Amino acid sequence: MRCPFCGAEETKVIDSRLANEGDAVRRRRECLKCHKRFTTYETAELVMPKIVKRDGSREPFDEEKLGAGIRRALERRPVDTERVDAAINRIKHRLRNRGDSEVNSRLVGEYAMDELRELDHVAYVRFASVYRSFEDVNAFREEIERLENAPSSEQRRQQLPLLSNGEEANSNASDSKKAGRRGRNAKPRDKD
Repeated sequence: MRCPFCGAEETKVIDSRLANEGDAVRRRRECLKCHKRFTTYETAELVMPKIVKRDGSREPFDEEKLGAGIRRALERRPVDTERVDAAINRIKHRLRNRGDSEVNSRLVGEYAMDELRELDHVAYVRFASVYRSFEDVNAFREEIERLENAPSSEQRRQQLPLLSNGEEANSNASDSKKAGRRGRNAKPRDKD
């Protein structure tokens, strides 16, 4: 890697660490000529899907545009920058994992609302009001009621193992099958 200070091509890595929740490698480097140090980041280059707008036009995914919308909703709210960056990274991760070459802009908006719901309820309602084009106070009220009645992320996480635990589901299913077989194969009782 070329030194940003003197332009020399010989540098050495002094330290490497994971960064950005493991999605990047942070490297401290030292120039062998001028001995100045600098930091580089190594990330995988992954292709993001194209975004299909409401009018049918297509445009490249723009992380800055997504971040600006989320930050605008979070303006003057007590949310750390690191949490916002992590939310944006989770949205990008979800979009890449779909494996689609194109996604509807509405899906990106829904993912953003999912993240904002976890970060800050006021920011979530702000974003939803613009995104869903609330027409009156009743629309705000309905969204707030939905937010109040929705399970928290912790409650949703606690429910997931119950729904996806293959062993419990199989053991319960096999118990009910055994009970069914016993019912069919049971000898009829004598009537008194």
